[in-house]
This record gives sequence, C-alpha cells and structure tokens, in this order.
Amino acid sequence: MTKLTVVYRLPGMEAAAVRRAVAYRTNEHGAVTMDLYYPVDPGSQPLPAVVIVLGYPDVGVQTPFGCQFREMGMMISWAQLFAASGMVGVVYETREPAADAQAVLAYLQEHGAELGIDGTKIGVWSSSGNVPTALSVLMDGKAQCGVLSYGAMLDLDGATAVSRAAAQYHFANPCAGRRAEEMPPSTPLFIARAGQDQYGNDSLDAFVAAALRSNLPLTLMNHATGPHAFDLLEDSDASREVVQAILAFLRAKLLG
Repeated sequence: MTKLTVVYRLPGMEAAAVRRAVAYRTNEHGAVTMDLYYPVDPGSQPLPAVVIVLGYPDVGVQTPFGCQFREMGMMISWAQLFAASGMVGVVYETREPAADAQAVLAYLQEHGAELGIDGTKIGVWSSSGNVPTALSVLMDGKAQCGVLSYGAMLDLDGATAVSRAAAQYHFANPCAGRRAEEMPPSTPLFIARAGQDQYGNDSLDAFVAAALRSNLPLTLMNHATGPHAFDLLEDSDASREVVQAILAFLRAKLLG
C-alpha cells in the first residue's frame, strides 16, 4: 500500500524540486514539518499551493503502514502532479490532525513570500478518512477551493456513519455536529465519488444533496465502476479522467 502511486502521470512529474522538513509549528515534542514540491521551472512569481490534508495522526503513534503519510507513494505522486501542473504540492506530518491542518494553512499564508507561494491562492486535496479534517479547514474559510475524493463527509439528519468510522479507523472528525450549510458560499468544491465504494457513499450522497439545496458551487464527478481509492487501485481510463478533471479544476480555481 505504501508504494502505490496515482494511476495518472504527467511528463517530468518526478523531477519536481522538493523542499523538505520545513517546520510549520512547534509543540512540546519539537518541530512539526512539511515537504513542498515545486514545478521544475517555478518562474519568478509566487505560485498557488495545494495542501494534502491529513486526518490520521502519523507522528507519535504507530501507523499500520510503518511510515508517515508524506512518505507514501500516493502522497508523493499527488504532490508531484500538483507541481507538474504549475502549483506547489504540500504534504506534512501530523500529530494533531485538526490543529495541524489549520497550522499548515496559516503558515503558508503568513510565510508565502519566503516560500515562493501566493498565500491568497491555497487549495486543499483530501481523500477517504482524511476528508472530515479537510472539511473543517474549508468550513472555516481557510482555503480558496477544495477537492474531496471518496471521503467520509458529515453525519447529517441523525446519521452516525462518519462518527462510527472515525472510532473504528481512528481518523479525526472535527466536523462532528456541523452542517453542509456552514460551507462558505464562495468556496468551490470538487467531489470525486467512487460508485462501487465498499465503505458506502451515504455520507457523501447526503452532503451533495445538502450542498445543492444550499446552491453551493459544487462539481461532482462520479466514477460509476470505481472502488474506494480508485486513483491508486484501478488503472483505467475512467480513473485517469477523474484525476485529470481534479487537476483541471485546481488549475482553473488557483491559476485562473
């Protein structure tokens, strides 16, 4: 699982320049750091950034993968794709997912000039059990757009699937008790749905319905035959089309 990479490739993506171990906050345990992936030719102007938001603690705890998420092929290849698309890909280590996600965004906004990043153009990407943490960032207006792939979303209308999954799989659920209507009405969202998701789509479908009732700026792409994590597990034209659409969405919203 740790070596799986995104099934879509862009020429030269592996050549992305990487700035490693940039400390974005300090806590009682020391520095907590992030890695930044830059285009091969970044130019002279600050670039937009896409933060890969994590909802599972991977520092100070034993993970089932034996490594941090930022060391996994999935995270590295997505960050490389963002860099090859003209943006800065950001992936970080986390001990406290909700607080750390907020800290990463705040650091990028405050220190953008020294990092070559436009702090007013930051998007987030997240998937699966990481999505509730990304939703909390988006609801608080900390990012300009968001991509949420095959994720656990919100427990709406008395549902408990997300809270039960968070307890079972140990991901953070900072949006417990919140509503889709709390999304900023000007923050574009892209939701990628896996039509054959073995974990079910109840929370995702309920969120989409609530978002549409509120007329939120939402793009939904349904991979009808796709399993959970299809961007890693299903090497098909349909999977690649979703990844291409995600990159096009981010370029349109952040690069204009």
